[in-house]
Amino acid sequence: MVIIISALAIITETFAQNTIIINTDKPGVVISKHLYGHFAEHLGRCIYDGMYIGEQNNQISHTDGVRNDVIEALRKLKVPNLRWPGGCFADTYQWKDGIGDKAKRPKIVNVWWGGVTEDNSFGTHDFLNLCERIGAEPYLAANVGSGTVKDFSDWVQYVNFSGVSPMSDLRQKNGREKPWNVTYWGVGNEAWGCGGNMKPEYYANLYRQYATFMTGSNLFRIASGANSSDYNWTEVLMREIPLHLLEGVALHHYSVIDWNKKGSATDFSEEQYFKTMQRAMQMGELVTKHAAIMDKYDPQRKVALVVDEWGGWYDVEKGTNPGFLYQQNTMRDAMIAGVTLNIFQNHADRVRMANLAQVVNVLQAVILTDKEKILLTPTYHVMEMYNVHQEATQLPVTVESVMYSNGNEKLPALSVSASVTTGGIVHISIANIDSHNELPVEIQLGAKHFKTVSGRVLTSEKVNDHNTFEAPNKIIPKDFAKARFKGETLVAAISPCSVVVLEVRP
Repeated sequence: MVIIISALAIITETFAQNTIIINTDKPGVVISKHLYGHFAEHLGRCIYDGMYIGEQNNQISHTDGVRNDVIEALRKLKVPNLRWPGGCFADTYQWKDGIGDKAKRPKIVNVWWGGVTEDNSFGTHDFLNLCERIGAEPYLAANVGSGTVKDFSDWVQYVNFSGVSPMSDLRQKNGREKPWNVTYWGVGNEAWGCGGNMKPEYYANLYRQYATFMTGSNLFRIASGANSSDYNWTEVLMREIPLHLLEGVALHHYSVIDWNKKGSATDFSEEQYFKTMQRAMQMGELVTKHAAIMDKYDPQRKVALVVDEWGGWYDVEKGTNPGFLYQQNTMRDAMIAGVTLNIFQNHADRVRMANLAQVVNVLQAVILTDKEKILLTPTYHVMEMYNVHQEATQLPVTVESVMYSNGNEKLPALSVSASVTTGGIVHISIANIDSHNELPVEIQLGAKHFKTVSGRVLTSEKVNDHNTFEAPNKIIPKDFAKARFKGETLVAAISPCSVVVLEVRP
Protein backbone atom coordinates (compact mmCIF):
# COMPACT_ATOMS: atom_id res chain seq x y z
CA MET A 1 0.00 0.00 0.00
CA VAL A 2 2.81 2.38 0.82
CA ILE A 3 4.43 1.74 -2.56
CA ILE A 4 1.15 2.41 -4.39
CA ILE A 5 0.62 5.69 -2.55
CA SER A 6 4.17 6.76 -3.34
CA ALA A 7 3.70 6.00 -7.01
CA LEU A 8 0.45 7.94 -7.13
CA ALA A 9 2.14 10.85 -5.40
CA ILE A 10 4.91 10.84 -7.99
CA ILE A 11 2.40 10.77 -10.86
CA THR A 12 0.38 13.61 -9.31
CA GLU A 13 3.52 15.67 -8.80
CA THR A 14 4.62 15.10 -12.41
CA PHE A 15 1.21 16.16 -13.72
CA ALA A 16 1.43 19.29 -11.59
CA GLN A 17 4.81 20.07 -13.12
CA ASN A 18 3.39 19.76 -16.67
CA THR A 19 0.35 21.99 -16.88
CA ILE A 20 -1.01 23.70 -19.95
CA ILE A 21 -3.62 26.42 -19.49
CA ILE A 22 -5.46 27.42 -22.66
CA ASN A 23 -7.58 30.53 -22.35
CA THR A 24 -10.47 29.62 -24.62
CA ASP A 25 -12.45 32.61 -23.32
CA LYS A 26 -10.01 35.23 -24.62
CA PRO A 27 -9.07 34.39 -28.21
CA GLY A 28 -6.27 36.38 -29.82
CA VAL A 29 -5.48 37.24 -33.42
CA VAL A 30 -6.07 35.16 -36.52
CA ILE A 31 -3.04 33.00 -37.31
CA SER A 32 -2.04 33.86 -40.85
CA LYS A 33 -1.76 30.87 -43.14
CA HIS A 34 1.40 32.49 -44.48
CA LEU A 35 3.32 31.36 -41.39
CA TYR A 36 3.50 28.02 -43.21
CA GLY A 37 5.29 29.28 -46.31
CA HIS A 38 8.14 27.53 -48.13
CA PHE A 39 11.26 28.50 -50.04
CA ALA A 40 12.52 27.26 -53.43
CA GLU A 41 15.93 28.61 -54.40
CA HIS A 42 18.05 27.88 -57.43
CA LEU A 43 20.34 25.86 -55.22
CA GLY A 44 21.57 22.32 -55.73
CA ARG A 45 18.75 19.95 -56.63
CA CYS A 46 15.87 22.06 -55.40
CA ILE A 47 14.62 23.42 -58.74
CA TYR A 48 16.43 21.33 -61.34
CA ASP A 49 16.16 17.58 -60.74
CA GLY A 50 13.98 18.22 -57.69
CA MET A 51 10.85 20.08 -58.71
CA TYR A 52 11.60 20.59 -62.39
CA ILE A 53 12.72 17.64 -64.51
CA GLY A 54 12.16 19.13 -67.96
CA GLU A 55 9.30 18.92 -70.41
CA GLN A 56 10.96 16.18 -72.47
CA ASN A 57 11.27 13.73 -69.57
CA ASN A 58 9.43 10.50 -70.34
CA GLN A 59 10.47 8.60 -67.20
CA ILE A 60 8.60 10.57 -64.52
CA SER A 61 5.03 11.91 -64.64
CA HIS A 62 5.03 15.69 -64.88
CA THR A 63 3.03 18.76 -65.87
CA ASP A 64 5.03 21.18 -68.01
CA GLY A 65 8.20 19.69 -66.60
CA VAL A 66 7.24 19.87 -62.91
CA ARG A 67 6.95 16.50 -61.12
CA ASN A 68 3.32 15.57 -60.47
CA ASP A 69 4.20 13.76 -57.23
CA VAL A 70 5.77 16.98 -55.93
CA ILE A 71 2.70 18.97 -56.99
CA GLU A 72 0.42 16.50 -55.20
CA ALA A 73 2.51 16.55 -52.01
CA LEU A 74 2.59 20.36 -51.89
CA ARG A 75 -1.16 20.56 -52.43
CA LYS A 76 -1.75 18.23 -49.49
CA LEU A 77 0.58 20.36 -47.40
CA LYS A 78 -1.61 23.41 -48.16
CA VAL A 79 1.42 25.55 -48.99
CA PRO A 80 0.19 29.15 -48.65
CA ASN A 81 3.14 30.88 -50.31
CA LEU A 82 6.37 29.90 -52.05
CA ARG A 83 9.48 32.11 -52.14
CA TRP A 84 11.66 32.15 -55.30
CA PRO A 85 14.30 32.37 -56.86
CA GLY A 86 16.49 32.93 -53.75
CA GLY A 87 18.19 33.43 -51.35
CA CYS A 88 21.62 34.54 -52.43
CA PHE A 89 20.76 33.52 -55.99
CA ALA A 90 18.09 36.24 -56.16
CA ASP A 91 20.62 39.08 -56.22
CA THR A 92 22.41 37.63 -59.25
CA TYR A 93 19.27 36.63 -61.16
CA GLN A 94 18.23 38.52 -64.27
CA TRP A 95 14.57 37.66 -64.69
CA LYS A 96 14.44 38.50 -68.41
CA ASP A 97 16.90 35.64 -69.05
CA GLY A 98 14.19 33.21 -67.92
CA ILE A 99 11.32 34.14 -70.26
CA GLY A 100 10.54 33.49 -73.91
CA ASP A 101 11.71 30.62 -76.12
CA LYS A 102 13.55 28.16 -73.85
CA ALA A 103 15.91 27.16 -76.63
CA LYS A 104 17.13 30.74 -76.93
CA ARG A 105 17.55 31.54 -73.25
CA PRO A 106 21.11 32.33 -72.18
CA LYS A 107 22.96 29.92 -69.92
CA ILE A 108 24.19 31.24 -66.58
CA VAL A 109 26.63 30.14 -63.90
CA ASN A 110 25.24 29.77 -60.38
CA VAL A 111 28.20 31.42 -58.65
CA TRP A 112 26.72 31.00 -55.18
CA TRP A 113 25.85 27.33 -55.19
CA GLY A 114 28.30 24.89 -56.71
CA GLY A 115 29.39 26.94 -59.71
CA VAL A 116 27.11 24.91 -61.97
CA THR A 117 25.74 26.07 -65.30
CA GLU A 118 21.96 26.52 -65.59
CA ASP A 119 20.03 26.89 -68.83
CA ASN A 120 17.27 29.16 -67.46
CA SER A 121 14.63 26.65 -68.58
CA PHE A 122 12.77 27.24 -65.31
CA GLY A 123 11.76 30.90 -65.18
CA THR A 124 9.02 33.31 -64.21
CA HIS A 125 6.18 31.63 -66.12
CA ASP A 126 7.16 28.18 -64.86
CA PHE A 127 7.29 29.30 -61.26
CA LEU A 128 4.09 31.35 -61.24
CA ASN A 129 2.17 28.60 -63.05
CA LEU A 130 3.44 26.09 -60.47
CA CYS A 131 2.13 28.32 -57.67
CA GLU A 132 -1.29 28.32 -59.32
CA ARG A 133 -1.27 24.52 -59.53
CA ILE A 134 -0.46 24.01 -55.85
CA GLY A 135 -2.72 26.84 -54.62
CA ALA A 136 0.13 28.96 -53.24
CA GLU A 137 0.73 32.68 -53.52
CA PRO A 138 4.09 33.48 -55.11
CA TYR A 139 6.68 35.42 -53.14
CA LEU A 140 9.21 36.87 -55.56
CA ALA A 141 12.63 37.82 -54.17
CA ALA A 142 13.88 40.49 -56.55
CA ASN A 143 17.41 41.51 -57.47
CA VAL A 144 18.67 44.60 -55.67
CA GLY A 145 22.31 43.59 -55.18
CA SER A 146 23.29 43.50 -58.88
CA GLY A 147 20.12 44.71 -60.59
CA THR A 148 18.57 48.11 -61.26
CA VAL A 149 15.40 49.89 -60.28
CA LYS A 150 14.21 49.55 -63.88
CA ASP A 151 14.82 45.78 -63.89
CA PHE A 152 12.77 45.51 -60.70
CA SER A 153 9.90 47.75 -61.80
CA ASP A 154 9.77 46.01 -65.21
CA TRP A 155 9.31 42.65 -63.45
CA VAL A 156 6.45 44.04 -61.37
CA GLN A 157 4.79 45.35 -64.52
CA TYR A 158 5.41 42.11 -66.43
CA VAL A 159 3.63 39.89 -63.91
CA ASN A 160 0.99 42.32 -62.62
CA PHE A 161 -0.13 44.90 -65.20
CA SER A 162 -3.28 44.12 -67.19
CA GLY A 163 -3.31 47.17 -69.46
CA VAL A 164 -1.21 48.10 -72.48
CA SER A 165 2.48 48.50 -71.70
CA PRO A 166 5.80 47.20 -73.03
CA MET A 167 6.07 44.60 -70.27
CA SER A 168 2.46 43.37 -70.41
CA ASP A 169 2.76 43.16 -74.19
CA LEU A 170 5.91 41.06 -73.73
CA ARG A 171 4.12 38.78 -71.27
CA GLN A 172 1.29 38.19 -73.73
CA LYS A 173 3.79 37.53 -76.51
CA ASN A 174 5.26 34.84 -74.26
CA GLY A 175 1.90 33.11 -73.87
CA ARG A 176 0.27 34.58 -70.77
CA GLU A 177 -2.63 36.94 -71.43
CA LYS A 178 -3.79 37.69 -67.89
CA PRO A 179 -1.36 38.87 -65.22
CA TRP A 180 -0.63 36.73 -62.17
CA ASN A 181 -1.17 39.62 -59.73
CA VAL A 182 1.75 38.84 -57.45
CA THR A 183 1.33 40.41 -54.02
CA TYR A 184 4.50 39.47 -52.11
CA TRP A 185 7.83 40.99 -53.11
CA GLY A 186 11.20 40.78 -51.39
CA VAL A 187 13.25 43.90 -52.02
CA GLY A 188 16.60 42.11 -52.14
CA ASN A 189 17.88 39.35 -49.86
CA GLU A 190 20.41 39.38 -47.03
CA ALA A 191 21.64 42.84 -47.97
CA TRP A 192 24.00 42.60 -45.00
CA GLY A 193 25.76 39.62 -46.64
CA CYS A 194 25.48 37.96 -50.04
CA GLY A 195 23.01 40.63 -51.19
CA GLY A 196 25.72 43.30 -51.20
CA ASN A 197 27.49 43.46 -47.81
CA MET A 198 25.68 46.74 -47.18
CA LYS A 199 25.40 48.82 -44.06
CA PRO A 200 21.82 49.15 -42.77
CA GLU A 201 21.68 52.90 -43.45
CA TYR A 202 22.73 52.38 -47.06
CA TYR A 203 20.25 49.57 -47.62
CA ALA A 204 17.42 51.58 -46.02
CA ASN A 205 17.97 54.38 -48.54
CA LEU A 206 18.22 51.90 -51.40
CA TYR A 207 15.03 50.21 -50.24
CA ARG A 208 13.20 53.56 -50.23
CA GLN A 209 14.21 54.09 -53.84
CA TYR A 210 13.17 50.64 -55.05
CA ALA A 211 9.89 50.63 -53.11
CA THR A 212 8.96 54.02 -54.56
CA PHE A 213 9.10 52.70 -58.10
CA MET A 214 7.05 49.59 -57.38
CA THR A 215 3.72 50.56 -58.90
CA GLY A 216 0.38 48.83 -58.63
CA SER A 217 -2.17 47.99 -56.00
CA ASN A 218 -2.07 45.36 -53.25
CA LEU A 219 1.71 45.10 -53.15
CA PHE A 220 3.29 43.67 -50.00
CA ARG A 221 6.88 44.93 -49.95
CA ILE A 222 9.31 43.09 -47.68
CA ALA A 223 12.61 44.67 -46.68
CA SER A 224 15.73 42.52 -46.40
CA GLY A 225 15.91 42.09 -42.65
CA ALA A 226 18.30 41.11 -39.91
CA ASN A 227 20.59 38.15 -39.53
CA SER A 228 19.46 36.49 -36.31
CA SER A 229 20.25 38.83 -33.36
CA ASP A 230 21.36 41.89 -35.35
CA TYR A 231 18.86 44.17 -33.62
CA ASN A 232 20.55 47.32 -34.91
CA TRP A 233 19.61 46.30 -38.47
CA THR A 234 15.91 46.23 -37.55
CA GLU A 235 16.27 49.49 -35.61
CA VAL A 236 17.74 51.33 -38.59
CA LEU A 237 15.19 49.98 -41.07
CA MET A 238 12.22 50.85 -38.90
CA ARG A 239 13.63 54.30 -38.16
CA GLU A 240 14.67 55.20 -41.70
CA ILE A 241 11.94 53.68 -43.90
CA PRO A 242 8.55 55.47 -43.93
CA LEU A 243 5.75 53.08 -42.99
CA HIS A 244 3.81 53.89 -46.16
CA LEU A 245 6.62 52.21 -48.14
CA LEU A 246 6.87 49.12 -45.96
CA GLU A 247 4.63 46.11 -45.35
CA GLY A 248 7.12 43.59 -43.98
CA VAL A 249 10.60 43.28 -42.48
CA ALA A 250 12.45 39.99 -42.87
CA LEU A 251 14.42 37.95 -40.33
CA HIS A 252 16.70 34.95 -40.97
CA HIS A 253 17.66 32.42 -38.31
CA TYR A 254 18.98 28.88 -38.66
CA SER A 255 19.30 26.30 -35.88
CA VAL A 256 23.03 25.82 -36.35
CA ILE A 257 25.28 24.55 -33.54
CA ASP A 258 28.52 25.97 -34.99
CA TRP A 259 28.84 27.54 -38.45
CA ASN A 260 32.39 26.17 -38.72
CA LYS A 261 31.43 22.65 -37.65
CA LYS A 262 27.75 22.06 -38.28
CA GLY A 263 27.81 18.29 -37.80
CA SER A 264 26.02 15.41 -39.47
CA ALA A 265 22.31 15.51 -40.21
CA THR A 266 21.87 11.93 -38.93
CA ASP A 267 24.91 10.92 -36.87
CA PHE A 268 24.71 13.29 -33.91
CA SER A 269 25.01 13.00 -30.15
CA GLU A 270 22.60 13.85 -27.35
CA GLU A 271 24.61 17.01 -26.69
CA GLN A 272 24.39 18.06 -30.34
CA TYR A 273 20.64 17.45 -30.30
CA PHE A 274 20.27 19.56 -27.15
CA LYS A 275 22.29 22.44 -28.61
CA THR A 276 20.22 22.32 -31.79
CA MET A 277 17.08 22.68 -29.67
CA GLN A 278 18.69 25.65 -27.91
CA ARG A 279 19.18 27.36 -31.27
CA ALA A 280 15.63 26.53 -32.35
CA MET A 281 14.14 27.88 -29.12
CA GLN A 282 16.21 31.05 -29.52
CA MET A 283 13.65 31.99 -32.16
CA GLY A 284 11.30 33.02 -29.34
CA GLU A 285 13.83 35.52 -27.99
CA LEU A 286 14.63 36.85 -31.47
CA VAL A 287 11.00 37.36 -32.41
CA THR A 288 10.25 39.07 -29.08
CA LYS A 289 13.18 41.50 -29.29
CA HIS A 290 12.81 42.36 -32.97
CA ALA A 291 9.07 42.88 -32.44
CA ALA A 292 9.77 45.22 -29.51
CA ILE A 293 11.95 47.39 -31.76
CA MET A 294 9.24 47.41 -34.42
CA ASP A 295 6.67 48.40 -31.79
CA LYS A 296 8.55 51.66 -31.13
CA TYR A 297 8.05 52.84 -34.70
CA ASP A 298 4.89 50.91 -35.55
CA PRO A 299 2.76 50.64 -32.38
CA GLN A 300 -0.30 49.60 -34.39
CA ARG A 301 1.67 46.64 -35.75
CA LYS A 302 0.86 47.27 -39.38
CA VAL A 303 4.25 45.99 -40.53
CA ALA A 304 4.72 42.22 -40.42
CA LEU A 305 7.80 40.43 -39.16
CA VAL A 306 8.57 37.96 -41.96
CA VAL A 307 10.86 35.07 -40.98
CA ASP A 308 11.49 34.05 -44.56
CA GLU A 309 14.41 31.71 -43.85
CA TRP A 310 14.47 29.27 -40.93
CA GLY A 311 15.34 25.65 -40.25
CA GLY A 312 18.18 23.25 -39.47
CA TRP A 313 21.50 23.42 -41.31
CA TYR A 314 24.08 20.60 -41.15
CA ASP A 315 26.98 19.22 -43.15
CA VAL A 316 25.96 17.82 -46.54
CA GLU A 317 25.49 14.09 -47.01
CA LYS A 318 28.71 12.24 -47.83
CA GLY A 319 29.45 12.02 -51.54
CA THR A 320 27.26 14.99 -52.50
CA ASN A 321 28.32 18.39 -53.84
CA PRO A 322 29.12 20.63 -50.84
CA GLY A 323 27.55 23.56 -52.68
CA PHE A 324 24.22 21.74 -53.04
CA LEU A 325 23.36 21.67 -49.30
CA TYR A 326 21.66 18.27 -49.52
CA GLN A 327 20.99 16.80 -46.07
CA GLN A 328 18.80 14.12 -44.53
CA ASN A 329 15.87 14.96 -42.24
CA THR A 330 15.38 13.24 -38.87
CA MET A 331 13.12 13.48 -35.85
CA ARG A 332 15.45 16.25 -34.68
CA ASP A 333 14.19 18.31 -37.62
CA ALA A 334 10.60 17.45 -36.75
CA MET A 335 11.26 18.89 -33.29
CA ILE A 336 12.76 22.06 -34.80
CA ALA A 337 9.62 22.44 -36.90
CA GLY A 338 7.21 21.85 -34.01
CA VAL A 339 8.99 24.24 -31.65
CA THR A 340 9.43 26.95 -34.29
CA LEU A 341 5.85 26.86 -35.53
CA ASN A 342 4.60 27.04 -31.93
CA ILE A 343 6.71 30.17 -31.44
CA PHE A 344 5.36 31.76 -34.60
CA GLN A 345 1.76 31.02 -33.64
CA ASN A 346 2.23 32.42 -30.15
CA HIS A 347 3.58 35.64 -31.73
CA ALA A 348 1.07 35.79 -34.59
CA ASP A 349 0.23 39.40 -33.82
CA ARG A 350 3.57 40.44 -35.34
CA VAL A 351 4.89 37.34 -37.15
CA ARG A 352 2.56 37.01 -40.11
CA MET A 353 4.69 35.23 -42.68
CA ALA A 354 7.52 32.68 -42.63
CA ASN A 355 9.34 30.39 -45.04
CA LEU A 356 11.02 27.10 -44.21
CA ALA A 357 14.35 26.60 -45.99
CA GLN A 358 13.88 24.72 -48.31
CA VAL A 359 11.16 22.80 -50.06
CA VAL A 360 12.96 20.01 -52.01
CA ASN A 361 16.42 18.42 -51.59
CA VAL A 362 18.00 21.41 -49.82
CA LEU A 363 18.57 22.02 -46.07
CA GLN A 364 15.50 21.15 -43.95
CA ALA A 365 13.52 19.95 -46.94
CA VAL A 366 9.98 18.62 -46.71
CA ILE A 367 10.52 16.48 -49.83
CA LEU A 368 13.51 14.45 -51.03
CA THR A 369 13.76 12.95 -54.51
CA ASP A 370 16.02 10.42 -56.21
CA LYS A 371 15.25 9.90 -59.88
CA GLU A 372 11.70 8.46 -59.91
CA LYS A 373 11.61 8.04 -56.10
CA ILE A 374 10.16 10.53 -53.65
CA LEU A 375 9.87 10.63 -49.87
CA LEU A 376 8.19 12.94 -47.40
CA THR A 377 10.38 13.91 -44.46
CA PRO A 378 9.43 14.16 -40.76
CA THR A 379 9.36 17.94 -41.23
CA TYR A 380 6.76 17.53 -43.99
CA HIS A 381 4.54 15.56 -41.64
CA VAL A 382 4.78 18.15 -38.85
CA MET A 383 3.79 20.93 -41.23
CA GLU A 384 0.93 18.86 -42.59
CA MET A 385 -0.31 18.14 -39.05
CA TYR A 386 -0.07 21.83 -38.14
CA ASN A 387 -1.99 23.15 -41.14
CA VAL A 388 -5.19 22.90 -39.07
CA HIS A 389 -4.06 26.19 -37.50
CA GLN A 390 -4.06 28.11 -40.78
CA GLU A 391 -6.48 31.08 -40.51
CA ALA A 392 -7.76 29.83 -37.14
CA THR A 393 -7.81 32.15 -34.12
CA GLN A 394 -4.89 32.00 -31.72
CA LEU A 395 -5.62 30.99 -28.12
CA PRO A 396 -3.34 32.31 -25.34
CA VAL A 397 -1.33 29.51 -23.74
CA THR A 398 0.47 29.27 -20.39
CA VAL A 399 2.82 26.34 -19.92
CA GLU A 400 4.43 24.92 -16.79
CA SER A 401 6.95 22.31 -17.87
CA VAL A 402 9.64 20.10 -16.41
CA MET A 403 13.10 20.78 -17.79
CA TYR A 404 15.06 18.80 -20.33
CA SER A 405 18.67 18.82 -19.15
CA ASN A 406 22.09 18.32 -20.67
CA GLY A 407 24.82 18.72 -18.07
CA ASN A 408 24.19 22.02 -16.32
CA GLU A 409 22.05 23.41 -19.13
CA LYS A 410 18.27 23.17 -19.19
CA LEU A 411 15.40 23.82 -21.56
CA PRO A 412 11.62 23.58 -21.04
CA ALA A 413 10.67 20.14 -22.32
CA LEU A 414 7.29 21.22 -23.63
CA SER A 415 6.45 23.69 -26.39
CA VAL A 416 2.77 24.44 -26.98
CA SER A 417 0.44 26.54 -29.12
CA ALA A 418 -3.33 26.43 -29.67
CA SER A 419 -6.07 27.81 -31.89
CA VAL A 420 -9.83 27.64 -32.37
CA THR A 421 -11.76 27.39 -35.62
CA THR A 422 -14.90 29.37 -36.43
CA GLY A 423 -16.83 26.21 -35.59
CA GLY A 424 -15.41 26.11 -32.07
CA ILE A 425 -12.97 23.23 -32.59
CA VAL A 426 -9.75 23.67 -30.60
CA HIS A 427 -6.42 22.38 -31.89
CA ILE A 428 -3.49 22.04 -29.50
CA SER A 429 0.05 21.45 -30.76
CA ILE A 430 2.54 20.00 -28.28
CA ALA A 431 6.21 19.24 -28.84
CA ASN A 432 8.11 17.24 -26.21
CA ILE A 433 11.80 17.82 -26.94
CA ASP A 434 12.93 15.46 -24.16
CA SER A 435 14.50 12.57 -26.05
CA HIS A 436 14.05 10.04 -23.22
CA ASN A 437 11.02 10.75 -21.04
CA GLU A 438 7.31 10.51 -21.65
CA LEU A 439 5.60 13.46 -20.00
CA PRO A 440 2.13 13.30 -18.42
CA VAL A 441 0.32 16.60 -18.99
CA GLU A 442 -2.77 18.28 -17.62
CA ILE A 443 -4.55 20.66 -20.00
CA GLN A 444 -7.05 23.16 -18.65
CA LEU A 445 -9.46 24.56 -21.23
CA GLY A 446 -11.18 27.36 -19.33
CA ALA A 447 -14.88 27.64 -18.67
CA LYS A 448 -16.03 26.23 -21.99
CA HIS A 449 -17.23 22.64 -22.04
CA PHE A 450 -15.66 20.13 -24.40
CA LYS A 451 -16.77 16.55 -24.99
CA THR A 452 -14.36 14.69 -27.24
CA VAL A 453 -10.65 14.58 -27.98
CA SER A 454 -8.69 12.94 -30.77
CA GLY A 455 -5.22 13.47 -32.09
CA ARG A 456 -2.21 12.55 -34.19
CA VAL A 457 1.38 12.00 -33.17
CA LEU A 458 4.71 11.95 -34.97
CA THR A 459 7.46 10.11 -33.14
CA SER A 460 10.08 7.40 -33.49
CA GLU A 461 12.27 5.26 -31.27
CA LYS A 462 15.38 7.41 -31.77
CA VAL A 463 15.84 11.11 -32.42
CA ASN A 464 18.27 10.16 -35.24
CA ASP A 465 15.60 8.13 -37.08
CA HIS A 466 14.64 9.26 -40.58
CA ASN A 467 12.82 8.15 -43.70
CA THR A 468 14.84 6.68 -46.57
CA PHE A 469 14.00 5.80 -50.16
CA GLU A 470 14.11 2.15 -49.09
CA ALA A 471 11.83 2.83 -46.08
CA PRO A 472 9.94 6.06 -46.87
CA ASN A 473 7.22 5.48 -44.25
CA LYS A 474 9.36 4.72 -41.21
CA ILE A 475 8.16 7.99 -39.63
CA ILE A 476 4.58 9.00 -40.43
CA PRO A 477 1.76 10.48 -38.34
CA LYS A 478 -0.31 8.01 -36.37
CA ASP A 479 -3.48 8.21 -34.30
CA PHE A 480 -2.81 9.44 -30.78
CA ALA A 481 -4.66 7.47 -28.11
CA LYS A 482 -3.01 8.82 -24.96
CA ALA A 483 -5.41 11.68 -24.28
CA ARG A 484 -8.70 11.62 -22.37
CA PHE A 485 -10.96 13.82 -20.28
CA LYS A 486 -10.75 13.57 -16.54
CA GLY A 487 -13.74 15.64 -15.56
CA GLU A 488 -13.24 19.04 -17.21
CA THR A 489 -9.48 18.54 -17.42
CA LEU A 490 -7.78 16.99 -20.41
CA VAL A 491 -4.93 14.65 -19.52
CA ALA A 492 -2.37 13.23 -21.93
CA ALA A 493 0.93 11.39 -22.00
CA ILE A 494 3.33 12.92 -24.52
CA SER A 495 5.93 10.50 -25.84
CA PRO A 496 9.63 11.45 -25.78
CA CYS A 497 10.82 13.35 -28.85
CA SER A 498 7.34 13.70 -30.33
CA VAL A 499 4.99 16.20 -31.88
CA VAL A 500 1.30 15.84 -31.06
CA VAL A 501 -1.70 17.72 -32.45
CA LEU A 502 -4.91 17.32 -30.45
CA GLU A 503 -8.39 18.13 -31.71
CA VAL A 504 -10.90 18.98 -29.00
CA ARG A 505 -14.57 19.34 -29.86
CA PRO A 506 -17.48 20.83 -27.87
